[in-house]
Amino acid sequence: MQEQLQIAFRGMDQPMGIEDSIRDHVAHLETFFNRITACKVVVERAHKRHHQGNLYHVRIDLIVPGREIVVKREPAEHHENEDIHVAIKDAFDAAQRRLQDYVREMRGDIKTHTVTQS
Repeated sequence: MQEQLQIAFRGMDQPMGIEDSIRDHVAHLETFFNRITACKVVVERAHKRHHQGNLYHVRIDLIVPGREIVVKREPAEHHENEDIHVAIKDAFDAAQRRLQDYVREMRGDIKTHTVTQS
């Protein structure tokens, strides 16, 4: 990665071991595509009233040649985001799928349809 990994925690103290876990997930992403130029990860605890425990927002911004890949995991959509480890893993799994799609597109494995105007 050309730029240093940026990790931010909002509305919470930094949990022990979470930063190392995020670094491991980013290193895993780099095994699929080693031309990631920048990565920013934001983990935020939801400030709304909650009935089921703490919920976490996770946002991952990956900069790759010619594109920015953004993954957002909102707790309203994913109730398993009550566990910070699960929320982070879920977000990185989605980032990996999007990165793999990007790589397939770059290799030409995915056909792009051209729109013709009549």
